Amino acid sequence: MSAGHLPILQVALPLMAAPLCVLLRRPNLAWAFTTLLSWSLLAISILLLIRVMAEGVISYRLGGWAPPFGIEYRLDAVNCFVLLVITGVAAVITPYMRQSVAREIAAPRHNLFYAVYLLALTGLLGIAATGDAFNIYVFMEISSLASYVLIALGPSRRARAAAFQYLIMGTIGATFLLIGIGLLYMMTGTLNLADLSLRVAEAPDMRPIYAAFAFVTIGVLIKLALFPLHLWLPNAYTHAPSAVSAFLAASATKVGAYVLLRFVFTLFGLEFSFERMPLMEILMPLSLIAILVGSGVAIFQHDLKRLFAYSSIGQIGYLALGISFASTSGLTGAIVHIFNHAMMKGGIFLALGCIMYRSGSVELSILHGLGRRMPLTVAGLIIGGLGLVGVPLTSGFVSKWYLVQAALEADLWPVAVLILLGSLLALVYVGRVIEAAYFRPPPPGAAAVREAPWQMLLPTWILLAASLYFGVHTDITVSVAERAAEMLLGLPA
Repeated sequence: MSAGHLPILQVALPLMAAPLCVLLRRPNLAWAFTTLLSWSLLAISILLLIRVMAEGVISYRLGGWAPPFGIEYRLDAVNCFVLLVITGVAAVITPYMRQSVAREIAAPRHNLFYAVYLLALTGLLGIAATGDAFNIYVFMEISSLASYVLIALGPSRRARAAAFQYLIMGTIGATFLLIGIGLLYMMTGTLNLADLSLRVAEAPDMRPIYAAFAFVTIGVLIKLALFPLHLWLPNAYTHAPSAVSAFLAASATKVGAYVLLRFVFTLFGLEFSFERMPLMEILMPLSLIAILVGSGVAIFQHDLKRLFAYSSIGQIGYLALGISFASTSGLTGAIVHIFNHAMMKGGIFLALGCIMYRSGSVELSILHGLGRRMPLTVAGLIIGGLGLVGVPLTSGFVSKWYLVQAALEADLWPVAVLILLGSLLALVYVGRVIEAAYFRPPPPGAAAVREAPWQMLLPTWILLAASLYFGVHTDITVSVAERAAEMLLGLPA
């Protein structure tokens, strides 16, 4: 197969592989097949990123039909970076699934799980790769429907309620997005993102464009789970199987951030979004509230998965805040945080899955004295938590450094103060975890537990080690993020 077909292979391979997982009778075969495919997708995304950084934008025409009449996969530094995040997380988490899924999901459903997981992966990759607005909606629905099923496979009955809640919110978000795309098509006659960006400015009546912008933005923010549109996220992350929580926390909301970037900067454009429409005035306050509320509520949680779910709401606030600055530093901070937060939060939820595997619970009380009984797992959990705080030498520090820099460049020093306040709140809930694990004795009659299996520890530490490595060696991630930011802002490369 020619290297020129790599863009379509990125999406087509998991789509075609999903039904094969159902046909494979042995769960171990389905797992092995899924693992092999995940690593193949990672290799493809690396090759695509290298090619884009060296040659520029890649345009792949499906069926040979030239855009805007045909569907185009258009790859640049922004979506290639997101593709790398998605496939990297999937490649690391999939080997972890064998032990975790066997413990938390009934055996007859294992094949179904891997099939639906590949469909969710297909949807996320399709969103990032396509250059067609309607295709973004289609792939978003594929990933959402698959995610509902994955969450519903959780070990408790509350997983079904969480999936239903996500279904309601997701349907509302998808409806808003579809209405917005429909208005754009009505006014321009095209769905190609590059072509739309040229025709939007020439629309004879701008009122439908204003409405389209509002509908699209609200729909995407629901998918992103930005405060106050976050209500689906805590229960979804808390009650989903551990591997699913890790996968969604590390990838789904990151793709939502990508879609927001793509629509705001590529389709509508910088001038329209931030001068003709008050996006900054809306997005920045909501982002700051999300940072403070998400981190503040996390402090009072006793379920560790719920604690870090609320933490994700705060971290999504940092992503949206970087976008709201509409500057090179702000967008660099947001884009690099897509990668950094994926590594940190993915590793944290994998560590929680290890605790769930051995103890059957992730209540805070379970952590008492666990630092001595599961030292590697708990150490990984703490390292991930320190990254969320933004401690120097962690990747979280890099993201917040650029966000503070963006705030100071814009002469918004109160925003910089609130960013630092969010880090202090994160330190409080991470401090609760450290206190329970290392400074509290095990409860009387606590069952003896041992370290998690290496098949689960190794993927956990790969993600957490990556978060440490890219906290020190920032050349690769920051250079790609800066290139992507300059492209979105229309600056010369």
